[in-house]
Amino acid sequence: MQCFCSQRIPLFLLLTGGLLLVPLTSSLHAKPFFEDGFLGLTQQEVHAKLGTPHAIRSRKSALRVFSYYSPKDWKKYFSKLVSPQNGEDVYTYSRDGVQVRYSFVYKPDFREAVDFPTLHVKRVEVEFTPSIPLKAVPSLVDEFNPSAGPEDPAFRSNLWVLLFKGPPSKEATLVVEQWDKEDGDWSLAYQLFSLNGLPNYLTVDSAIDRLEFTVQSLTRVHQIGRHTHEPMMNPYSLEFAQRPPEPPKPKKAIPVPVYAE
Repeated sequence: MQCFCSQRIPLFLLLTGGLLLVPLTSSLHAKPFFEDGFLGLTQQEVHAKLGTPHAIRSRKSALRVFSYYSPKDWKKYFSKLVSPQNGEDVYTYSRDGVQVRYSFVYKPDFREAVDFPTLHVKRVEVEFTPSIPLKAVPSLVDEFNPSAGPEDPAFRSNLWVLLFKGPPSKEATLVVEQWDKEDGDWSLAYQLFSLNGLPNYLTVDSAIDRLEFTVQSLTRVHQIGRHTHEPMMNPYSLEFAQRPPEPPKPKKAIPVPVYAE
C-alpha cells in the first residue's frame, strides 16, 4: 500500500504542475504579430533579442516629454513609483552618422489574473537625430520594409505619412486600446512624423524625425479618418520617385496704384 502511494503522489504533482504552467508559458513565449518582428513580443523576448536596454524612459505627460534612467536605477528605485508598463525600453545606435533610437512601448496582458501581467510590445518608436529624408529610412531601420506598389494604402496629413503593410492579424487585438477592437481589422502600420511639418508637395527628400511601428485599422481610416487622412501615392513606389518636380508657383503681380487725374 505504501509503494502504491509513493508512485501516485509524484505523478499527481507532475500533472498538476503541467496544468499550472500552461497559461504562463503560452504568454511568455509570444510571437510577433507581423513581419516587423517586434509588435506582440513580450518584454522578456525583447531583452533576449536586443540585450539589456541602454536606458529606460518614462513619459511626463501626454506630451513627448521624457525622463531617462539607467536600467540599474530604474529597477532599484523608479520602477516602484509607477506602473510597469510606464517604463519604455530604449536602445540607441549610430548608423551612417545618424543617431537611431528605438523605444518600446508596452501593454499589459489583462487576461492574466495576476498582480504583474505580462507586458507585450504595442508600439515601437524609432527617432532620428538629425532628421533624415524619407528615402533613407529603409537603410537605417532594417525592420522597416514598406510595400512598393503605387496603389498600396498610404495617407498623409501636414505632420505624418501613414502606410499599411500586409494582412490583418486577429491576435493583434491584444495590444489595441479601443473598446470595440474586436470589430476592427488590425494590421501593421508604419507612421512617419515630421516635427516641422511636411511640405504640400511631398518628395522622397522630405525630412522626417520619427518612425512608429503601430497596429492600426485600414477600415477605420476609411470610415472615420476621411477628414484627417488624405490618400496619397505610396511614397516608396518607383512611380512616386519618378514624378516631375513641383511646378513653380505663379508669381503674383505687384499692384500698381492708380492716381486720380
